[in-house]
Amino acid sequence: MAENSERTLTPEELEKIRAETLKLQAETEQAAVRAELDFQKLRADARKAEAEASALEIKLREEERRQKTLLADDIYHHVYRFSDTVSSNSVASCMARLAYWDRNDPKCPIEIIFSSPGGSVIDGMVLFDYIGTIRRSGHLVTTSTMGWAASMAGILLQAGDRRVMYREAWVLIHEVSFGTSGKIGEIEDTVNWARRMDERVIDIFTERCRQAGVAGTAKHPLSRAKLKKGWTRKDWWLDSGECLDFGLVDEGR
Repeated sequence: MAENSERTLTPEELEKIRAETLKLQAETEQAAVRAELDFQKLRADARKAEAEASALEIKLREEERRQKTLLADDIYHHVYRFSDTVSSNSVASCMARLAYWDRNDPKCPIEIIFSSPGGSVIDGMVLFDYIGTIRRSGHLVTTSTMGWAASMAGILLQAGDRRVMYREAWVLIHEVSFGTSGKIGEIEDTVNWARRMDERVIDIFTERCRQAGVAGTAKHPLSRAKLKKGWTRKDWWLDSGECLDFGLVDEGR
């Protein structure tokens, strides 16, 4: 009878094998736990990176919208909309914007759009002279009107290198008006001064009309006599076609 080649393991050997098996199982479980933790961390990191990327994209879009808004703004295109009455405050605001462009963007083209009922002649003349200063510093200034340029605003319309009038706009011109009170001599002094101011305003209108006639943009340039006849003791409303014909503007739109 052959001798059995398989040796029976001793209890100590079996215990050792059992211990090694348990150790291997424990190590396997620990490795699985570590792998799961690593996976969860990677997934959390991925979610964090995705959230950061999303936030960055939102910020980028907001910046793009801000840039588009900035690039579409009148201040970027050097357009000033003068829609108030002509007063010390409105004139100061306009001059501040013109000064900003002059100092930060020398010789840039500028457009001032008047939609104004007019107002103070003295304050308006301050702006008139300042626009002349801006022009002499190298800026091409376009003065235009939408809606209306009445009274002093109509005078300011004459201040630009180019004068533009939109089709449905109106210009109102009339004699210079002032309120006065006091003694007879004081009233007479004010009246005499107003007459002198009237002559200055007539000079402004007729000189620009003459220039338009020379340039060929005015068919019937407004003369001093016709201007005085048209505005004496009344409001003279002129539409865009008449203003172009008389030379009060250079271009219609």
